Amino acid sequence: MKRVIVILVIVLLSLSFANSSCKNKSSAAELLTEKSDEKGIRDEALDEDSFDSTLVASFFYKHPLLQKYETEVRHLYKEHHYHYLWYEPKGIHELRHLLYHKINTIEEEGVQVRIPYKNSLETIFQNATTIGKPNPDDELLLSSLYFFYTDKVFHGLDAKKTDALGWHLPRKKESYIPYLDSLLVNPSLFDTENKALISQYYRLKKALGDYRELEKKGGWNVIAFDPKMTAYSLGDSAITITQIRKRLFITGDLGTDSKSNIYDAELQSGIIHYEKRNGLSLETKITPRLLTDMNIPTATRIKTIMVNMERCRWIPPSLSQSKEYIVINIPSFRLTYFKDNEPALVSNVVVGKSMNQTVVFSGMMQYIVFSPYWNVPRSIIKKEIAPAMDKNKNYLAQHDMEWNGGNIRQKPGPKNSLGLVKFLFPNTNSIYLHDTPSKNLFNEEKRAFSHGCIRVAKPVALANLILKDDSKWTPEKIEAAMNSGKESWYTLKRKIPVYIGYFTAWVDHEGILHFYDDVYGRDENLAPLIFE
Repeated sequence: MKRVIVILVIVLLSLSFANSSCKNKSSAAELLTEKSDEKGIRDEALDEDSFDSTLVASFFYKHPLLQKYETEVRHLYKEHHYHYLWYEPKGIHELRHLLYHKINTIEEEGVQVRIPYKNSLETIFQNATTIGKPNPDDELLLSSLYFFYTDKVFHGLDAKKTDALGWHLPRKKESYIPYLDSLLVNPSLFDTENKALISQYYRLKKALGDYRELEKKGGWNVIAFDPKMTAYSLGDSAITITQIRKRLFITGDLGTDSKSNIYDAELQSGIIHYEKRNGLSLETKITPRLLTDMNIPTATRIKTIMVNMERCRWIPPSLSQSKEYIVINIPSFRLTYFKDNEPALVSNVVVGKSMNQTVVFSGMMQYIVFSPYWNVPRSIIKKEIAPAMDKNKNYLAQHDMEWNGGNIRQKPGPKNSLGLVKFLFPNTNSIYLHDTPSKNLFNEEKRAFSHGCIRVAKPVALANLILKDDSKWTPEKIEAAMNSGKESWYTLKRKIPVYIGYFTAWVDHEGILHFYDDVYGRDENLAPLIFE
């Protein structure tokens, strides 16, 4: 009996040990798997469609110029379990040929940059039709160059750099891994305008192509101006007029070039068209100021287009998806109110002078203030009003101003510096849109006169358009509120996005290219960052 019990105990102990051993082996296997995941897929676990993930680190060690994209590449292949993406079981994926073409024609996107490891890329495509075993280094180079391309073309400069340049509009935050997944399914998407960029980008891209063609043909010649002449008027004749006619024909401001040296009505029409699209005062006389603008070289205009294509990369495409929004372009001194993505109102504006630059940012319009007080900023009190009061004791009364709790404010009325209405989109920059009694400034060619806020030439039309669908308001009520002499606030039923931007080249809805002076010198600051 004792012998039977001893045998039974031995059996039970053996089973217990075996069970424990199995558990230990299982734990060891799990640990080995975890370590394998950390280090990479082991060679024995690989199939022909995958590569060892440890090769990612070695690739970027050998290709330091692409290290910026290592994180994205790792995320991409982790999602795809380190399978080859640029090869198919039967051979080379169509997308890689498209990528190769895009990389080689990246200048068409307004990008001037050296392609890293261009020789290695060319080597890959020397025998592009040959079906061979996929190469991990080639695979990783193609993916890295894909992210290089999307970075340069779709994303643009780093947000820290654009913020330092004074661009405080919200930057888009987007991963281009899902976009690559879409391209792998449908490569043709690479050749179509996509949602990665706003429509203005593609309009400028076409303009860039047109101007580069002009440059290949010699562009335009410098127009000579007789120093004895102050201006040319209708009916005048001169060799200079023949040169102007040719210049306007080259850029499409004139439909034909009659080669006449007489300043006629046809040429006058072309000059007005040129002045409109270049932000110049509409004058019929040909002045040295006009010729100075016409003599800006083709190469300079091309760089201006490229600089503004770069700015387009920073803007979320969702901007134009709003039902309505307001855009103020500082260099053009113009406000455009868009409804259903069409311009519903265009108005001249006055922006901040160079010492008080209007900030590039966005906000949500929430209030309209009729017959507003103007609470004078302390900086203006110190620099302007206090010295004036020292010279004239009646200064405040003469300007409808009064003390208000230690500050100065201007009473509502026709003399008020804010005019009869202001439009508020709360922001830390203390910038808003408003009317003004100084209507004559809207006729100036360069309209940078304010302390930073934006004066609107058509405030009544803007108020009526904003409140058009609000049953509480009619044009008559709006006019009465503006002239009541008593401040009143109204909260809008819907907030309206307001974007204050800075574009010195812009293609309008009719496809006409406009150029504007770099009023704050921001093109000069941006250009060195994008032209390597």
